[in-house]
Amino acid sequence: MAATREDVLGALERVIDPELRKPVTQLGMVRGVVVEGGDVAVTIALTVAGCPLRSVFHEQVREHVGALPGVESVELDFDVMSPDERAALTERLRGGVRQRTQGISLDADTRVVAVASGKGGVGKSSLSVNLAAALADLGQRVGILDADVYGHSVPHLLGIQQKPVLVDRMIVPPVRDGLKLMSIGFFLDENAPVMWRGPMLHRALEQFLSDVHWGELDTLVVDMPPGTGDVSISLGQLLPRAEVVIVTTPQPLAQEVAVRAAQMAQKTNMRLLGVVENMAGDVFGSGGGDALAADLGVPLLARVPLDAAVREAGDAGDPVVWADPTSTAAAAMRELADAVVTTRRERGVGIVKSLPVLS
Repeated sequence: MAATREDVLGALERVIDPELRKPVTQLGMVRGVVVEGGDVAVTIALTVAGCPLRSVFHEQVREHVGALPGVESVELDFDVMSPDERAALTERLRGGVRQRTQGISLDADTRVVAVASGKGGVGKSSLSVNLAAALADLGQRVGILDADVYGHSVPHLLGIQQKPVLVDRMIVPPVRDGLKLMSIGFFLDENAPVMWRGPMLHRALEQFLSDVHWGELDTLVVDMPPGTGDVSISLGQLLPRAEVVIVTTPQPLAQEVAVRAAQMAQKTNMRLLGVVENMAGDVFGSGGGDALAADLGVPLLARVPLDAAVREAGDAGDPVVWADPTSTAAAAMRELADAVVTTRRERGVGIVKSLPVLS
C-alpha cells in the first residue's frame, strides 16, 4: 500500500532543523511533497542559500520518510525562503519569547549564569564550556554566550567552525550537540584582534542578546571577560538578573584579584552563586578557593584539579566532560553543574544607580 501525502507530512514532523531546533513543518519550510507510487519527492525551503547543514536534512528525511510503508525511494530538493517568508519565520520564532527587558529577546525564565574572574589565565573559558556541557547532560537546554570579546576561545573549545545564519534581522547561532553558541569570534577575520572602544563593546553584547534567536533555554552560560571593564558593566545593565560564579586559582594573588570581580558583581546587584577553585594540585597548591569563598560569604562550589585531560580535550575542540568523562577534572565539572542546579535561583535587581564617569 502506497504512502499518502499526509503520511509524508506526518513523517516530516520528525525532521528537526538542526539550528532552530523545531520541526520543518512547524517552521513552514516544507515547500512541496509529491508522491507517485513508491517514489516520494520532498522540497525544503532553507532560510539561506548554501546552508552548510544540508546533509543533516538529507539524513533525517531519508530516515523518517524512507521508513514509511510502501516508500521505495526518497528524493530531497532544496529551495530558499523569500524575504517575506523569512520575516514571517522570524515573527513566528519570537512570538513565544517572554522578554526579560525591553529589546532583550532572552526568555524571562532562562537562568543566566555568568562565569567571571579577576584576571585571565585561570581557566574560566574551559570551565564555562564544561559547565554548559555538564548542564546539557543533565537534560537542560543550554546556550553559551562568549562575552570575552578580547579572548574569544569558546568556538575553538567546542570545535565549532560554522558561522551564524542571518534570517531577516534575526541571528541563528550555530549548535553543537544541543549547545547553542554565540561569540564575537564568528564575526572576525581569522585571528584578528578586537580593537573596539566601550560603546561598541556594549552594542555588540546588546545585539547578542536582542538579535540572536536563543529560543527556549533553561540556562545561558556567559563566559565573561576577566576584570571589571566595560563588558562586565554592560552585562549588569542588560541582564540584571544574572547570577555569577567566580573562578580563582589556589594562589593568594589570584584570590585577591578575584575579589574585585565579585565586588563588581555585587555593586551591579547580581547574585554571587559561589566560587570555583581551578587548577588545584601540587603545582599551584590549594586552599585559595576556600579562602575566597569565606571572604565573600558564599559556598565553594567545586575544586577542579590541574589535569592535562582538560587541555587535551580543549585543544581537540571537545569538552572534557564528553571527551574524557572518567577523568578527575570531568567529575569536578559535573560536581559544579550539580551545585549550580541545586542552588535556589534568586533574581537580582540590576544597577540601581548610575556609575561615575571620570573626565
